[in-house]
Amino acid sequence: MPTHPEGDLDAAGLTAVESAAYELVVAQPGATAADLDRSWIRSEPLRDALGALAAAGLVVADDNDPPTYTAVDPEVALDAPVRAYERRLQAAREHLHRLAAIHRADASLTDSTAVLEVVSGREAVLERLHRLRRTAEREILCLDKPPYLDGAGTTSGVVELLRRGVRSRTIYERSSLEQPGALHGLEQLVAAGQQARVLPTLPLKLYLADGRYGLLVRQPGDEGGSAVLLRPCALLDALGHLFEGLWRSALPLQPSSAAPPSHRPPVEHRRLIALLLSGLTDEAIARQLGVGYRTAQRHIATLMASLGARTRFQAGVQAARREEREEHEP
Repeated sequence: MPTHPEGDLDAAGLTAVESAAYELVVAQPGATAADLDRSWIRSEPLRDALGALAAAGLVVADDNDPPTYTAVDPEVALDAPVRAYERRLQAAREHLHRLAAIHRADASLTDSTAVLEVVSGREAVLERLHRLRRTAEREILCLDKPPYLDGAGTTSGVVELLRRGVRSRTIYERSSLEQPGALHGLEQLVAAGQQARVLPTLPLKLYLADGRYGLLVRQPGDEGGSAVLLRPCALLDALGHLFEGLWRSALPLQPSSAAPPSHRPPVEHRRLIALLLSGLTDEAIARQLGVGYRTAQRHIATLMASLGARTRFQAGVQAARREEREEHEP
């Protein structure tokens, strides 16, 4: 009897029984089922396996009586499923590398004795940021300014943080509110519980978690950006004091209100106040409100007249302070 190689073809989608049957047909081309059965040593019925192979197009039965079986060229019949298996293996390998990177990032955040760690590359920086948020137990402080590593300021990670009961205080640079959809994203975050304030400019982009860890992010560049991971040290303490000083001087942003309905101005009114406080141009305000340029100008003029304000910024400050007083009135 001709010999044939024995192996497992599960990578090609065959069961162990189908594998054995296919190998037998390859070794004995043109044999009938009865001839093949004489060499069949498994307990499972050979004819069932031959039927499955024929249905899959791996063996061909002729019209003789009884029919004889011939295997389709293995390199033709099994190449496509084996290649698909290789692609799945490669995808699994890449996923393994990503998991390993997250594991290393998690370990490096808490286990390293170094107080400073330089993190390079977009993916590595984003992994450290996600880990920083997962590590936070009480509060995340953020100085937020563009450009963003992921192309835009996302809200999902912060909303999840707030749902866990972690407080979020963020100071936005004015330019961050000029990003497409920025006002809508800010409304989502404030509604979820974020405390938001704005300043014309910020000196850096920073995340602080519970006063224990910090991530100082450099502006993304040709190589995707970099960051410095900070563990407890004098610099981390200094950055915490910097944030608090900036927080005291920043103006509150509240595009939605927790005030009782009787005291609450229209939503568009509150949005306009938030945008005026941010110092955006009339064109940028119109884009964020989704109205025309002249319509935005009329809204601004009406608000200024009602407050007796001489400048747009003064109108925003006066309106914000008046609403703050109303919300604290019994």
